Amino acid sequence: MSFSAKSIYNWYRNAIRNPKYRWWIILGTLGYLVSPIDIVPDFLPIIGQVDDLTVLTLLISEVSQLLTERVKTRKAQINNDAANPNSDNTVEVDAVSVK
Repeated sequence: MSFSAKSIYNWYRNAIRNPKYRWWIILGTLGYLVSPIDIVPDFLPIIGQVDDLTVLTLLISEVSQLLTERVKTRKAQINNDAANPNSDNTVEVDAVSVK
């Protein structure tokens, strides 16, 4: 079994999209960023920060995609509710003239 950057990226993307593991992956990623134990130690100039920036970029891009999808689905749901006036949310009222 060979590990490549593409296979790790696919695993990360699939894991963060799973609602059961989403918060564990986010917390693990943030823990990796603040941890002194890295793939490339941070005390090495420039190279030490590249792996942290890569992981941070991956986390931000995946979380922003998740939020974008959530906003789109919520907006579509609101539009569907507005397009269907006979939905369960409407209340019928009999008008009475008051004089």
